[in-house]
Amino acid sequence: MTRTAATFAPPVMEARRWLDGVTFAPDRPLINVSQAAPVDPPPQALRAAIAELVLTNDEAHLYGPVLGLPELRAELAAQCDAHYGADIGADHVAITSGCNQAFAATLSAITGEGDEVIIPTPWYFNHKMWLDMMGLGAVAQPTGPDLLPDPEHTKFLITPRTRAIALVSPNNPGGVEYPADLVMAFYQLARANGLKLILDETYRDFDSRTGAPHALFSDPDWSQTLIHLYSFSKAYRLTGHRVGAMITAPALLAEAEKFLDTVAICPNQIGQHAALWGMQNLAAWLAEQRAEILDRRATIEQGFPALADQGWKLMGAGAYFAYMQHPFDMDSDALARALVREAGVLLLPGTMFTPQGDAGGKRQLRVAFANLDRAGIKSMFNRLENLPF
Repeated sequence: MTRTAATFAPPVMEARRWLDGVTFAPDRPLINVSQAAPVDPPPQALRAAIAELVLTNDEAHLYGPVLGLPELRAELAAQCDAHYGADIGADHVAITSGCNQAFAATLSAITGEGDEVIIPTPWYFNHKMWLDMMGLGAVAQPTGPDLLPDPEHTKFLITPRTRAIALVSPNNPGGVEYPADLVMAFYQLARANGLKLILDETYRDFDSRTGAPHALFSDPDWSQTLIHLYSFSKAYRLTGHRVGAMITAPALLAEAEKFLDTVAICPNQIGQHAALWGMQNLAAWLAEQRAEILDRRATIEQGFPALADQGWKLMGAGAYFAYMQHPFDMDSDALARALVREAGVLLLPGTMFTPQGDAGGKRQLRVAFANLDRAGIKSMFNRLENLPF
């Protein structure tokens, strides 16, 4: 079996194929809540800065350092210091071609053939796909109705082949924000067993909590256990420019550099400069975007009782996502296809986030609501409330 044959088709692309041959009335257009990515371009000021950069900065069109622009590495370190109350140096930071590449580089640096990584379910599907393609064991840890993994259960999943525990908070696909004490418990579990804790905080800019969401960086030896992942894509609408980051021990970054050099040589130079400009100039704008996303989350929570009366359950909501349990006597993958035809709603079934045959996944759906305004969310709820089955 080839590496790629070992895993499933990209879920978002698979879902888009469900639209083939389906037409939508002008007064009832498709509501697409399948992908967690901004549909709008960067703000005008950032686009102007990118245009100026393209025209005047010759070096932005050439190869750059494999681990990223020194200025961006230093800026991210400084802002993380301020956000987490940490002491992070620029040499702890690597810039990558998106956060998915940061995860891929991490696994390449810490695992060997046949090793294992523990991932809570429902999982982020690209994490599972990369584990599959690397020949690694993805050890699924089911979560409860609150979608929070239990570290007391995780300890029984650790084997001599375990190399890491991977968490995503705010969670994709569940939307839940992991409590600080829960994240610390996983960190302590990883440290006690000589494992790495991979903490993907792609959506940290849209966390509803103020201040640091955890205290992991307060440990003077944090870099020996923690591998922190981040994405600039959601914060500054730079999805097409592919800019992410990993923060960990410099020695581990030296290993990751080998992977990064052979895959992309260097991160996108224009995207890195755009991320740097955004970090230095768009704090107020980003705060407005966070407030808007939190308002949309509130709209989901406020509007859900009508669905709850029909047997639906809201399992999690936060950042870009709402994760729901449906009441119908059909598997979620069949329901998701039916919703395209019957309701004009494209979303992803829980079967795309869980092991094959998982009973929970068959009852669950993910809604990526961040690109719907209040009216759009209400329209989606109205369609779900009035399904013909």
